Amino acid sequence: MTAVRNPGTVPETTELPAGPTPRRVGAPGWLDLRLVLGVLLVLASVLLGARVVSAADATVPVWSAADDLAAGTQITADDLVVVDVRLDGTAEAYLSGSTRPEGRTLARGVRAGELLPRSALEEPSELVQLAVPVQAGYVPPGLRRGQVVDVYAVADPAAGASGAAVGSVTLVVGAAPVQALSGASDGVLSTPTTTVQVVISVAAGEAADVLASIAGRPLVVVAHAAGADAAERPASPTRTTTPATLAPAPEGVPAPAGPAG
Repeated sequence: MTAVRNPGTVPETTELPAGPTPRRVGAPGWLDLRLVLGVLLVLASVLLGARVVSAADATVPVWSAADDLAAGTQITADDLVVVDVRLDGTAEAYLSGSTRPEGRTLARGVRAGELLPRSALEEPSELVQLAVPVQAGYVPPGLRRGQVVDVYAVADPAAGASGAAVGSVTLVVGAAPVQALSGASDGVLSTPTTTVQVVISVAAGEAADVLASIAGRPLVVVAHAAGADAAERPASPTRTTTPATLAPAPEGVPAPAGPAG
């Protein structure tokens, strides 16, 4: 006999309380604070780097000496070249490449490649350019514009010298800058008697005394060492009248022969 268990009364299902309503997560907006800060940091780094590179490459054009130039040299376009250099806060001390220095006079000598400072230029003074004729054999080889020279006059019989004055040497101009040269002094067609015009600068008030000291006598040009400076303006030469006032001949200065008849 099988016993059947009565399941009894099934309890009614208890209704569970409703949970919170889920919220929809929206898509993130483009104006995110962290994104904005990151972009700003990148831009600041780029700008700072560009500024540093630009400052490191900041150059200015200034004039530089193309060759050694003595004090008293009147500048021409061929004497200077423009170079780009970094000078930081000292650029005002040098002559800008945008200026035109032609015709200005150097107050001191400058070396080849040296930047031209404003302090090396002086206002045009009372200087005149004097051309002195010299036989090619008594002009130093390679003499060029901008060098400093001394000019000596030699008492020669062919020029009227006589007695003890013959062969005596007088300093006509000392430490004068060469402004120009005309005539071949060392070319193939040059001879010892070829006349070379050496243009030098002298004080305007001394030109007459220089010409009187030459007085048609043969001249000898002695060049100073390359790059030497004309520290002093040449003094007015004294016109020689007697042999006693003649300066002794400097060592190494030859006495030229008289001009060809």
